[in-house]
Amino acid sequence: MCVKVVCVGGGPAGLYLAILLKRQSPSHDITVHERNPEGSTYGWGVTYWRALLDRLHTYDPESARAIEESSVRWHQGVAHVRGQVTRQPGDPGHGIGRHRLLEILAERARSLGVRLEFEDEIAPGSLPEADLVVAADGIHSALRTRHGDDFGTQLAEGRNHYVWLGTTRVFDSFTFAFAETEHGWVWCYGYPFDGANSTCVIECAPETLTGLGLDAMDEGGQLGVLEKLFADILDGHALIGGSSAAWPTFRTLTNRTWHHGNLVLLGDAAHTTHYSIGAGTTLALEDAMCLADVLRRHGALPQALAAYERQRKAELLSAQSAARLSARWYESLPRYIDLPPHRMFALLGQRHSPLLPYVPPQLYYGLDKAAGRLEVLRRIKRWLGPRAARALHVRS
Repeated sequence: MCVKVVCVGGGPAGLYLAILLKRQSPSHDITVHERNPEGSTYGWGVTYWRALLDRLHTYDPESARAIEESSVRWHQGVAHVRGQVTRQPGDPGHGIGRHRLLEILAERARSLGVRLEFEDEIAPGSLPEADLVVAADGIHSALRTRHGDDFGTQLAEGRNHYVWLGTTRVFDSFTFAFAETEHGWVWCYGYPFDGANSTCVIECAPETLTGLGLDAMDEGGQLGVLEKLFADILDGHALIGGSSAAWPTFRTLTNRTWHHGNLVLLGDAAHTTHYSIGAGTTLALEDAMCLADVLRRHGALPQALAAYERQRKAELLSAQSAARLSARWYESLPRYIDLPPHRMFALLGQRHSPLLPYVPPQLYYGLDKAAGRLEVLRRIKRWLGPRAARALHVRS
């Protein structure tokens, strides 16, 4: 059966859904409408992990190969605190420039016959006729806003302020840096996304922002202050800004339901998770995979959209919990920052634990280390068990 799909928003989720639907049936009539010019995008690089790459190879090997070839990798995290550097091995991470990711997905979509309409803003009140309309137009989704009561949209403001920057300093690891000022701490998350650039997300508490005067400076003034604070990790490289000097707070968006009639929400139009867990793009692409799957399995659209909502809401629970706890860890930074750096970094890695906010940090660190040793002993015991049994059998 040929269906007509209109996707409003040409970000990763909208483009990838179009790719998957065209792969399912070349006869589907699919158009992606993007209000911005082709090649223009916000942000710098995005992160993802091996599990996503494996799924991309399963769903569309051609675009997955291009994404993998254009990505950089790291295998550890490093924290800079009060002149001390602490390193910890971790799961391999991947970074890719957002511009390059969109370029790959747009090229692949076109090759499959998807129509891409750039500089084409769709008014919520005059949608094109279609069997399915996909709102993939981000957290500020005009389509979702028009039906906000039907979707049950809620926004929760975070406490800390952040700014998304770039730099030509190419980090060799996922880098955390904490800078102390007379008005409180400012910290940076840095990661590479190609051979010449890295992303720097910089965050601080509201009293630190105003105390340093960052809220009253133009972008040039802000960059100058931040370059001095993080001179040790930038190693002489400059920070690169965007088009705004604003420091927003992160807004966590949820919706009671994800579909209304033939309109369905995708990616940041449906949900957001705090950037400190690095999962936004991954979750949006997984939305597209799920929606494509249920549309293939269910003949009737209402049943397909209901199945999509149930599945994705259930799958998002762990990520949303981790994001809330991660944001809370940074909002409570004074609780951890005076620990020895290696302990502070260890608890940074444990920030998704629901127990951590309620257990004294030093005690939690000790309990976690003890639990780790017990797990090692359990593994040794499991490994020795069959061997010990065989040894006794031989002796007898």
